[in-house]
Amino acid sequence: MPPTELYNRSKDKKIRVSHVCEIGVFSPERSTVHDFITRDRTRATLVEPDPERISAIKKYFAGYPAIRLFPYAIYDYNGTLELAQRGESTFATALPFSPAVINDSYEVRKEDTFSVECKRFDEIDDSTIDLLHIDTEGCEWYVLKYLKSRPGVISLETHGKTYSNPYLAEICQWMEENDYKRWYISKSDSIFYKQGIFRVTGWEKIKLKLMDVYIKFRKWRKGLAKRSRPV
Repeated sequence: MPPTELYNRSKDKKIRVSHVCEIGVFSPERSTVHDFITRDRTRATLVEPDPERISAIKKYFAGYPAIRLFPYAIYDYNGTLELAQRGESTFATALPFSPAVINDSYEVRKEDTFSVECKRFDEIDDSTIDLLHIDTEGCEWYVLKYLKSRPGVISLETHGKTYSNPYLAEICQWMEENDYKRWYISKSDSIFYKQGIFRVTGWEKIKLKLMDVYIKFRKWRKGLAKRSRPV
């Protein structure tokens, strides 16, 4: 069952969405922009570097011609990038840390790595994206850094268990400088909106604060449990 929360919330707010983009799709069945594509036939830009997942995405969305799939990793330069894959987590080995490393104490093994072509996002972005979702296991900042569009909604992975995005300070600064505010958060993602496109209710603000408290408590509890494990 694909995620529907972002789709449903966007519909409730009557946000105009004519171009969606997801970076780090991995599973097409569980794509965050799945319902925009399948229910509304929205134009979509999808970015995924894993060759096996690229084949699955092409097959799954074969009947939707308004999709453009870019088989690259998004990074700070154009060239080649080494990735490591741990289960459903695929991340750049050059990163300071990633969810798999922090949450699972994973140590990169050569047999888990492969090289892919990488691009700066301004090579892909045509300045028309209305809704953007980024799940690149720590490389989210490199999308924002070169983002030409100013989407109404930006969703990206910022936290999870004991993990915090290594470029969280840069992400938050970019959001502030470009007039974005947090709309809501999930167990792993922060969803921002461009100020002025809709009104956030008082109840939404309360739920955001409550979720902030929950995330901090969850991180503390997970960290305590991790420190308590026998070596």
